[in-house]
Amino acid sequence: MTIKQAMKFIYGTTWKGSILGLSRITELMRLLGEPHKKLKFVHVAGTNGKGSTSAMLASILAQAGYKTGLYTSPYLYNFNELIQINNTPITDGEIIQLVTEMQRHKMHDMPTEYEIITALAFLHFWRGQCDIVVLEVGMGGRLDSTNIIETPEAAIITAIGLDHMGQLGDTIEKIAGEKAGIIKPNGNVVCHEQPQAVEAIIRRKCEETGSKVVFAGRGGISLLQVGLDGQMFSYDGKSLVTPLLGEHQLKNTAVVLEAVEVLRNRGWQITDDHIKDGLRNTTWRGRFEVIRREPVFIIDVAHNPQGVRATLGGLQQLFPDRKVIFIFGVLADKDYAQMAELLLPYGKKFILVTPENPRALPAAKLREFFPQGEVCETVSQGVALALEYAGDNDIICSLGSLSLIGTIRKILV
Repeated sequence: MTIKQAMKFIYGTTWKGSILGLSRITELMRLLGEPHKKLKFVHVAGTNGKGSTSAMLASILAQAGYKTGLYTSPYLYNFNELIQINNTPITDGEIIQLVTEMQRHKMHDMPTEYEIITALAFLHFWRGQCDIVVLEVGMGGRLDSTNIIETPEAAIITAIGLDHMGQLGDTIEKIAGEKAGIIKPNGNVVCHEQPQAVEAIIRRKCEETGSKVVFAGRGGISLLQVGLDGQMFSYDGKSLVTPLLGEHQLKNTAVVLEAVEVLRNRGWQITDDHIKDGLRNTTWRGRFEVIRREPVFIIDVAHNPQGVRATLGGLQQLFPDRKVIFIFGVLADKDYAQMAELLLPYGKKFILVTPENPRALPAAKLREFFPQGEVCETVSQGVALALEYAGDNDIICSLGSLSLIGTIRKILV
């Protein structure tokens, strides 16, 4: 089997038309020997910040000497990024081996693409003898394939907002109910600061399951210093540094620190030095990432209104009262009207592009929301135009879609 054939098998099914639920992944894992039951997990759900939070926690655990699996989605460049052990992506050879084994098992109700990938991840982490796995939810929580696991070492719920409303519900309360579905009996739960209605839902779920919950950030986060290379801050009396930029990343870091305390209380040996070194060495590409300095060029995967607010907060923190040259492109199922409304007051120029994704919204349709916006036929033309407009002291920021950020990163890095 070649890697091309293996990927054809993985992508040969689709979630469209499939009934949401855990029946297929349960049967698939039974056929594969239930490797997920032989692993320990930190389970991470939420709307925004899941990836950054997972990356920071995985880095700290690896720094502490634990063989750490990391499962995230979607990827920036290639499929292998989704499944990592100690920051090393799964190889093509390992994918081929796992797919070959999976093909031996036949199911009447074929698993979806995401269910197959999740099963591959569980198998890879078990065979790789991981001590612990940081497991990011793909979408929602209650019916997500990752939710087949039993009570994890910790369940984390990051910031919750309106996204994937067609699948999860049209109110923040309904979405919160789906995310809270990862909370299992007698668990330990760590949450990002949440709106009052969301917090009430999470607390109620914890009461029902006999779980303990901590809401991070209540102790206060104090920013000490910030620059293009990162942020120094204090939390609970400790001075720390993170290379991840934006106020929202400080809040995500607070969640990570509270999760570490939960793990310590459960017997995991994680020192303050492990935390400092793990945070300092965290890499998470495409998340408010500075890829050029003259002019400053920032890329961010913000793809919903909550994410855009976080990006704007980061820009204002670094460049108070400065206007920005934005490169903007979105997928058609996103709330681009509200995203545009948020961006308009901060833009010096708007360059509208179509992400390289079959679900992308044509850039021309964005003109309705950006009357002065300039439409480019390709992403590379958009990047060239932004650099042409920008002087050395200008700021360029691209956002709106992970597909867009991946393309721009390939062009410039």
